[in-house]
Amino acid sequence: MKSCHTPMNAVIVSAIVALGSLATVTQGQVVVDAGATAKLPITSITLYRSGVGYFERRGPINAGDSVQLRFANDEINDMLKSMVILDPEQALRSVSYDSKEPLARQLGSFAIDLSDNPTLSTILGRLRGTSVRFVTADGPVAGIILGAEMRDQAQGSAQKAIAVPFINVVTETGVRSVNLTTIASVQLENPALNAELMKALGALAAHSTDRFKTVDISFSGKGSRSVIVSYVNEMPTWKTSYRLVLPSETTSTEKPLIQGWAIVENTTDDDWTSVNLALVASQPVSFQMDLSEPLHVARPILPVPVIAGAAPRIYQDGDAFKDKRELTQMASAAPAASPPGAARMAKRSMVGADFDGARGSGSLYGSGGDAATGETDEMSAEERWKQTAISQAQAGSIGEAFQYTLQNPISIGRQQSAMLPILSSPIEGRRVSIYNQDDGIDHPMRGVELTNSTGLQMIPGPIAVFDGFTYAGDAQIGYLTLGDTRLLAYAVDLSVAAAVQQETTNSVRSLKIVNGLIEQSIKVVSTRSYAFNNKDSVRSRRLLVEVTKERGWELTQPKKPAEETATLYRFEMDLKPNEKATLVVTQEKTTLQRIGVVGYDMPTLISFASEGKASPAVVDAVKKVAAMQASINGTSLRINRLQQEKQAIDADQNRVRQNMNAIDHDTDIYRRYLSKFSEQESRLETMREEESKEQKTMTIQQQELQAFVAALNVS
Repeated sequence: MKSCHTPMNAVIVSAIVALGSLATVTQGQVVVDAGATAKLPITSITLYRSGVGYFERRGPINAGDSVQLRFANDEINDMLKSMVILDPEQALRSVSYDSKEPLARQLGSFAIDLSDNPTLSTILGRLRGTSVRFVTADGPVAGIILGAEMRDQAQGSAQKAIAVPFINVVTETGVRSVNLTTIASVQLENPALNAELMKALGALAAHSTDRFKTVDISFSGKGSRSVIVSYVNEMPTWKTSYRLVLPSETTSTEKPLIQGWAIVENTTDDDWTSVNLALVASQPVSFQMDLSEPLHVARPILPVPVIAGAAPRIYQDGDAFKDKRELTQMASAAPAASPPGAARMAKRSMVGADFDGARGSGSLYGSGGDAATGETDEMSAEERWKQTAISQAQAGSIGEAFQYTLQNPISIGRQQSAMLPILSSPIEGRRVSIYNQDDGIDHPMRGVELTNSTGLQMIPGPIAVFDGFTYAGDAQIGYLTLGDTRLLAYAVDLSVAAAVQQETTNSVRSLKIVNGLIEQSIKVVSTRSYAFNNKDSVRSRRLLVEVTKERGWELTQPKKPAEETATLYRFEMDLKPNEKATLVVTQEKTTLQRIGVVGYDMPTLISFASEGKASPAVVDAVKKVAAMQASINGTSLRINRLQQEKQAIDADQNRVRQNMNAIDHDTDIYRRYLSKFSEQESRLETMREEESKEQKTMTIQQQELQAFVAALNVS
């Protein structure tokens, strides 16, 4: 297994001193003088909701000291891309860590390649020409491996053929095939190959058990001083949960009280002892990149250069060389681009984050105090609240992010979690009952309308609601910035019953003709009638009724809601004890329906005209269209009659032909049939002329109707 110490300048790392100058990182292989090992405990942690944490270690060191930090293999890459080292002496000597070749590359470098998890047959096949000794049931077999192969052999009572691995070995007596499924052992006669196999197996074992990397930070300089090492690491997202205490419904002077807790998990292998903790609400962009594993770039394989044999040459004349030189001189005389200026590195100072400096200036409501005397159940909600945990955090802004900073250092053991109070304050709010038909129940929900008057931003999380100090239910809140208002529902209000009836009606409002089509303006009215019954004989209700806002619809009753969101209206109504009340909500929309003028029902149109929905001009236009269509229908009727008469004559002529074929031509009846046949032929000829004339007439009528309708626009 290959292992080396690589200087930290091979990875992304910043070494910045507190005074503002960049510390020097030794180039090349660093040899660190033997010195004391200093400890840098974790002093500050900032946790983000994007799944990362910013760790700061701080402590004293002396000249020549080194600091050893251990990171899990999946944490080392975050350290490599984010570590910052602050040293007032600018005496950072080196930062090094154990670097390993990729396992497949390590295994591929041994004489026996195990990188692809080969079978015994494959391994022996790769060792062609190697001396081996097998122990089989028939005795030992020693020789040189010739090759491996698979043979089909019948197995079991069903004589089903399966592939069996064989190794062909050249022995002193000839070539023998060894069935690998029957051998007891195999021994490599070459000690060097056997040692390579052991090394490859050792590399596999080391890779499976090596879960940590050690980072060594070495300092030189003079005297003792305090240094800071900080980095970003993957951490669980910190979470929030809240408790909301509602005052007694009979007391209107008290505000609801809210308490917020942060849930923090220490999933690291270090104890957090007296650590300054900050919780940031922002979600910075964060990603992982594999910087710890050596990256090998493929290089092209070029052929070995050889001297080519002499070949005939064609020599250029001097004029060609002269022309080439003139072109070169012209190109050289062209204006050249000014060379880029040398980049200079500006010295920048980086001040370490001071957690106290990031705290807000104001303190939160909720200072502790002695419990009130007397029986506990006689205390008001506010008096009880004073006995609960007060907030241990101050809030403020860091950059564009909002953060909570714990006022006192905290301690959390490795692989342990903690709940930390970060909010304790009265909050603006009122009790409400919320009804939404889409909830699918016949009762409203008991809830509360909160306005964030705490002076802090509230992070999304669950809320346990208490009525006084009695548990009432659970709710969930989203991100609530300063001054925002949210509704929370925490229980079903079984004391209030609800019923809804919905009705939709359509009516024509106006009618006109546009481009030959009757355009009807139709008003669609959707009415929802809500009925509520407050069966509570003691307490009244402030009821919020949510009605879905249909896209394209207009609210007509009531004229204005108490509140409007992107998808619904909210209406308020008060229900006194034992009171019944109704609410009617009407929404309207207007749609357009286009119908062909031809065939429109005249009695319906005349009715619309009498109601003022259609003008007399529209009625006259439709009447004219109807008259023109009636003329076309009359012509079509005459054509149909002629065609029916023709069909009747054709049928009769077929009958006459059959009869004429069956009788003698010299009889009177034959002559009568012949005379009738002649009369029918004359009539058919006349009818064809009449039908052709009627067809032309109908074509003209249809064209006139189409032209009239196409140009018809009447309001």
